[in-house]
Amino acid sequence: MHYTIEEHHHRFAAWAASSSASASPLCRFKVRAGVTILEKSGFVPSFFSPSQLPAPSALDAKHRKWRKDIIAAAANEELTFTHGIAAKLINCYLKMRFVCGGHHADNRVQMLHPPIDEVLLQKLAAVNYGGNAKQWRHFRNARWSKFDSSTYEEVIALIRSSLPLNEPLWKIEQHWKGYQ
Repeated sequence: MHYTIEEHHHRFAAWAASSSASASPLCRFKVRAGVTILEKSGFVPSFFSPSQLPAPSALDAKHRKWRKDIIAAAANEELTFTHGIAAKLINCYLKMRFVCGGHHADNRVQMLHPPIDEVLLQKLAAVNYGGNAKQWRHFRNARWSKFDSSTYEEVIALIRSSLPLNEPLWKIEQHWKGYQ
């Protein structure tokens, strides 16, 4: 097998996403299982171009399908994923492949959902981001790893409505302090 940069980037993105998504004490799993789940759901080395992403208007529907595919693939690995866990796996993977992969200015990439976790939600509440401290606290208390589909989508909608007009969604992560 010829080892390509796409394979190299995929392996790192899959490792990072699996490590991040398995951080919840409610759903621990090995990186190998996360990689298998991602790959069975179409997140493979050949998925590397922003042109392969859905149009911004179709992203939420595609993300819902991705979450369902991830949940089904996890069940095949004898793991129980919520929409919150599935979203974290997907969003961390896409962040590494596309946002941090040099495509951050592409309009499809700008609409990708950011990873959601307690650290981000807690900080958004603390700074009253968008004047929505009460909602951010509500979502933090609901626990990202327990999110069902509608709760997850409510968080994404609140991010969109809280950011300045035309800001890429990844910019909400200026408030994520998990790197410290």
